[in-house]
Amino acid sequence: MEFSTGLISAAYLVAALLFIFSLSGLSKQESAEAGNWYGVTGMSIALIATIADSRVDNVYIIIGAMVIGSIIGLRLAKKVEMTEMPELVAILHSFVGLAAVLVGYNSYFELGHHALVMTDEAQIKLNIHLVEVFLGVFIGSVTFTGSIIAFAKLRGVINTSALALPHRHKMNLAAGVVSFIFMVLFVQGNGESVSYLYLMTFIALVFGWHLVASIGGADMPVVVSMLNSYSGWAAAAAGFMLSNDLLIVTGALVGSSGAILSYIMCKAMNRSFISVIAGGFGTNVVVNADVDYGEHKETQADAVADLLGNARSVIITPGYGMAVAQAQYPVYELTQKLIAKGVKVRFGIHPVAGRLPGHMNVLLAEAKVPYDIVEGMDEINEDFPETDVVLVIGANDTVNPAAAEDPTSPIAGMPVLEVWNAKNVIVFKRSMSTGYAGVQNPLFFKENTQMLFGDAKASVEDISKAL
Repeated sequence: MEFSTGLISAAYLVAALLFIFSLSGLSKQESAEAGNWYGVTGMSIALIATIADSRVDNVYIIIGAMVIGSIIGLRLAKKVEMTEMPELVAILHSFVGLAAVLVGYNSYFELGHHALVMTDEAQIKLNIHLVEVFLGVFIGSVTFTGSIIAFAKLRGVINTSALALPHRHKMNLAAGVVSFIFMVLFVQGNGESVSYLYLMTFIALVFGWHLVASIGGADMPVVVSMLNSYSGWAAAAAGFMLSNDLLIVTGALVGSSGAILSYIMCKAMNRSFISVIAGGFGTNVVVNADVDYGEHKETQADAVADLLGNARSVIITPGYGMAVAQAQYPVYELTQKLIAKGVKVRFGIHPVAGRLPGHMNVLLAEAKVPYDIVEGMDEINEDFPETDVVLVIGANDTVNPAAAEDPTSPIAGMPVLEVWNAKNVIVFKRSMSTGYAGVQNPLFFKENTQMLFGDAKASVEDISKAL
């Protein structure tokens, strides 16, 4: 059944409103589930309206592709662990970028270009369309390779440290300038020379790779958020090429919200927004691996249980290691036991704990941890001096005092959870290895810190039994 153009436009408007409601709902824990349903409903309306459009050919091929994609998506949703969500998000961004590139090339070749005399109005329309094609392919290419590199870094396939090539910032600037010159030549020639489009695509693919590779592991959460923004602008560019209003609106929503989130994260990490999106421009990091921090002290589960049993105030600061060990469930059981003993227990969450914003909050909510005992870094940092015991479970860079003490550290200036101010600090780790940023943590060697080595889940269970 085919819908009229007016009905399809109305459906697109409803879908766009539902997407806005979705973003609004996702901003709060209480309304997050409703926000998800708004998004699902909006996307369903958009898909049905698009398929029913009389301008769409090969409907059965499209439906077949949707069925295959849905099967793959459902399988991934059931298979992927919470710890793997950041890399899944990154690789999904690459698909959006690749789609924008393919739409751009398809739009260019379908248009056809020839040296005919055109009216001024037709010339303006052609120029606008060529700019849309060029920018769509450029943004899509950068998003495609940048997302793949982000996926590889998050997956641990390649080194998470920044790629420190000589003159790398000049290379990034040159790539942007040359691409702009190619766009001007491409438009002035009425798009007759496809070689400019090919050359720009190659430059943009390398540019996307180099841009993300130049950013260190400490800033990867911001990079994932920025790639989310890029994918939105790529979708908006595809919308312009396809004359699809909903795709333009949706892409703009994703692009702008991703950029705003990235800016907020940069402020929380005391990072320059321009520096991060420009591949670490203006940062000169020197990692000194020869520093002698002294000896660390080890402890056992029984001793930690005794310490907790005599405490009045306990703060738990989780990190990616807790997610890997799936320790959130025994952590909550331990929390319940301590609360039953009259101990004040709270969770301190760093804005970028884990690999994505809100990663730890989702894990704790999954384990039914009450939200009223989960506090942000700004709320809880001033309470550490009055805290008897801090349990650092799988966190590393977000509790590293080097951020405040070492100006040459990759995380220098980043606000962190100041756990070292507590009376006792217990760090749960498998080994003395460095964190995701690739730097050692002086916290491990402080006088009031003890290391509890082993699997975090097993360690917490042993402490719980000892209690």
